[in-house]
Amino acid sequence: MTDQPTVGAVLYAKSVERVRPFYVECCGLKVTHAEDDHVVLESPAFELVILAIPEKIAASISIATPPARRENTPIKLVFHVDSIDAVRKLAASLGGELNPPAREWHYQKRKVCDGHDPEGNVVQFRESAR
Repeated sequence: MTDQPTVGAVLYAKSVERVRPFYVECCGLKVTHAEDDHVVLESPAFELVILAIPEKIAASISIATPPARRENTPIKLVFHVDSIDAVRKLAASLGGELNPPAREWHYQKRKVCDGHDPEGNVVQFRESAR
């Protein structure tokens, strides 16, 4: 048995510093390691590495304000949270956005809502049914 998270993901970002606070504040992840080109965020069961896109490639990427959702990807990160409403407010203050309450749905006894981080990466939030 290990004290390391058992699953994880790597997320490429144009600006690690812009994206990091979103995942720390909205998803409850803690910074466990940081360098100029990446940051490691963890919960007891999950590790997210946010890795800077190489400068040559990043120069060709434009992030709109507000960011356009990058929905044409086969991956969507999912985080369980205490309150989707609270995350909706936090996300907006950190450059992200969640869909409005009218676009939430229920799945496996959870309330579910999609949103995106400050660079447009789609993220799903799930709240236990009350």
